[in-house]
Amino acid sequence: MSYFAIKTIVSALIIALISEIARKSPGFAALVASLPLVSILGMIWLWRDTRDPAKIASHSEATFWYVLPSMPMFLVLPWLLRSGWGFWPSLVVGSALTVLLYLLLLWLAPRFNLPL
Repeated sequence: MSYFAIKTIVSALIIALISEIARKSPGFAALVASLPLVSILGMIWLWRDTRDPAKIASHSEATFWYVLPSMPMFLVLPWLLRSGWGFWPSLVVGSALTVLLYLLLLWLAPRFNLPL
């Protein structure tokens, strides 16, 4: 089996596992989903491919900055749902907010010498 297929299967299994856990325990699934599993897997795959500590360090640091703009979505989405909005409109608004905050980050990053 190709290396790419193995990476795809492992990554997909994690997402499927979180989805199954959420059916029984949304809180525990949220805990598992909040773990930086995707980032850790990405670093493992990058390390295996390059063995370059500088690339791993850059990846890790940039990931920190890119996580920040996504955080508000996890507050806006439940607020909209509890305010009577439907799932899809809430998800679209939360995602649009995230995109806007990513664009803001990309605009601010050079001004503050953030390593993206």
